[in-house]
Parts: sequence; C-alpha cells; structure tokens
Amino acid sequence: MRACQLTRTLACLGAVLLGVALLPLAATPAQGQARQTGAIEFVAQATPTAGRAEPVRQLTFYLLRKSFADTLKEAEESEPKPDLDRFIEGLEVSKELKAWMKKQHSVDLSGPDFIRHLTADEVMDVPEFYDAYVKRNSGDVALGFPTPKYRPQDATQNPAKYKQKMEEYRKQVRRFVENNPQSMEGINMQLDAINPGARWAQQQSEQRRRSRRRTLQLAQTRHLVAKTDTDLEGRGTFAGILPGEYWLSTLETEAVAGDARLRWDLPVTVRAGQTARVELSNLNAIEPQRAGK
Repeated sequence: MRACQLTRTLACLGAVLLGVALLPLAATPAQGQARQTGAIEFVAQATPTAGRAEPVRQLTFYLLRKSFADTLKEAEESEPKPDLDRFIEGLEVSKELKAWMKKQHSVDLSGPDFIRHLTADEVMDVPEFYDAYVKRNSGDVALGFPTPKYRPQDATQNPAKYKQKMEEYRKQVRRFVENNPQSMEGINMQLDAINPGARWAQQQSEQRRRSRRRTLQLAQTRHLVAKTDTDLEGRGTFAGILPGEYWLSTLETEAVAGDARLRWDLPVTVRAGQTARVELSNLNAIEPQRAGK
C-alpha cells in the first residue's frame, strides 16, 4: 500500500516538474499580443525647388482610422454649404437680376470676369445693369453716347410721348453698346452699393471655418488611433497597432522646407507581427504647393 502511494506521489511530482520545464515554451500574454499587432515606421522628407531633400523635423503625425479627406466630407455633411438660390431670393434686387445670378451661379458684380462675360442683351434687360451703364457713359461726347430727349415731367404731363422718347433712347443705347462693347468696362463701380458678393463670400468663409473646426475635432477624437512627433532625422514610429487599414496624416499642418509646403494623408496597411515602412516625400504629398501661390 505504501509502495503504491509513493509511486503516485512520484508521478505527480514528475508532472509538475515537466509543466515547469515546458512553461518557458508557452507564449506570455505580452508575446501573444505582440504577434497580434504590428507597427509602422516612417521617414518624412521635403524637397524645396532646386534644393536637397530635408528631414521633416519635430512635426506631429497622426494615425487615423479614416482619411483626412473623408473626414472633411463627414464634417461638411454636418455643416452644409449655404444655399445660393436661397441667398439670391433674399436679395432686394430686381427679378431680372435674380434670374441672371441664378443662371450665372454667381452674385459677384465686380472684377474682370464679370465685365468680360456681360453681354449687350444683359445690359439692356437687367434694370440694375442698364442704369449703371447709362450712368457710366452719360456725357461721353467723344464716343457719341446718346443723349435722352425725354424730360422727367413728361412722364405725368404726356405719358405717351414720354414712353415713345424712352423707347427711342433705349434703341440708341442698345446700338451704342453693341458697337462699343468696351463701353461696358467700369460699370461695376456703379454697382458697388448693391453688390452682394462680399456677403456671399463671408457666408462661404464662415461655413469653411466651421467645417475646418469640425474636421480637426473628428480627426483628433473619433478617428484618432495614435500620434507621434518626428525626430531630428524626420523619423517616427507607431507600435502596438492592431492589423487594419489606416491613414498617416499631418491634418492641416504643413511641413516647410524652403519654398515647399507639404501635407500628407497617406493610406498604410498594418499586418500582425509585421512592421510597415513608409517614405513620405513631395511625390506622395497632398497637392504640393509653393510659397506665394
């Protein structure tokens, strides 16, 4: 009986020792996690015009679950752009000018593009354009701009005569503008008081600012995985990253090297147990820009 108990005890002890001996062969939790995650190593360089590549030093890079470009679209959905037609309908101008604005998809009544695309028919048909044109050219004897033959009092004293003289004058003005298209230049100065271009530009600017703030907020909260700063050699690392598709982004911060202004929003794939290596340069930057443009 005692021999049997001793045999069982020795067997149990052997099993324990065997388990202890095999314990180092089993993966520790940290080792198991390391095999389930990956890493990203990157180096960023910017090259100025006619210059050498320079390391992008101490710039913050963000690892995102969603591209910065798509994050911007997401933000714009929550900050819709102002409605141009609705804006036009709220203006205190003639229905003809409203129709012209909607057709042109523009409310700006200034600048060279406005004059360049303005036609004689539009000058005659839009009351604001006609009044501005007449004010701009009245008294230009050198070019032979027509002089009206009607008098203000004729409108009440002799309406028929007033109407006839008015129509004759308009025909003369039409012939003049058709024969002298350069005479339309400068009428935008007569339209400054009613030009809604600045108000519309302000609404658009405010919407862009709201979208920008919302985009940065989403990128740095909802879609942020990690962030890191590059070292003096332009290198950075993200470790312990779960496998998947990510984007390496500088958000709206630019890397500056001479006249080069670069931003990145680059896709990168992380695989378990592997290190993805990425080289960032002018070639894969977002629309490389030059200073002064």
